[in-house]
Amino acid sequence: MSTPFYVSPQQAMADRAEYARKGIARGRSLVVLQFADGIVFVGENPSRALHKFSEIYDRIGFAAAGKYNEYENLRIGGVRYADLRGYTYDRADVTARGLANVYAQTLGTIFSSAAEKPYEVELVVAEVGETPEGDQIYRLPHDGSIVDEHGSVAVGGNAEQISSYLDQRHREGMTLAEALKLAVQALSRDTNGSEREIPAERLEVAVLDRTRPQKRKFKRISGRQLSRLLGAEAAGGDDEGASEDAE
Repeated sequence: MSTPFYVSPQQAMADRAEYARKGIARGRSLVVLQFADGIVFVGENPSRALHKFSEIYDRIGFAAAGKYNEYENLRIGGVRYADLRGYTYDRADVTARGLANVYAQTLGTIFSSAAEKPYEVELVVAEVGETPEGDQIYRLPHDGSIVDEHGSVAVGGNAEQISSYLDQRHREGMTLAEALKLAVQALSRDTNGSEREIPAERLEVAVLDRTRPQKRKFKRISGRQLSRLLGAEAAGGDDEGASEDAE
């Protein structure tokens, strides 16, 4: 009878973490930044069918990098949790912190399980407050840990380099146009330090806007409005200026 091959728990967890990190790094980066009137989500996404950003609840947005089918399952689970909690208790009881804890438990359980591979995803859960001081941004890596972020955060791809760039240039009280331009500049920087141009039609942009009069603060920005914010010429055709996420 052959002796089973032994791998220490520490090595097994290190291997699983490395596997997940490599999967996440293959995806395109995205950034989440605070600005004067809320929180903006910006990412390079050539697909018009698959979204990196989505609305979870009235004041809560979701961003993810990595494997689409895995983070889409998590997004759907988050929407169900928020709807059930808001219906059972009160809409004010649905918070980004509570949602981040639910995601942390799910990701942590999967990461620790030897029966299945770890999820190749990194999440950001953000909630816009009545004032900038009330904004909340949580980053959740593949292992289910929770990182409380402030100002700006980048995930996926070369997130470390982008985060460093944002930390040096992001400031409080930026307008939406200033925050958007900074995000695009950060995403345009390659790992070798060179810059490339990302056209507006390859960008996915959404905001949690605290100034919106309706309860739902999430909206997508595209077409003419996006081009205008980026300082480019107005986009032609029948592109929409901005549309609410219907999910």
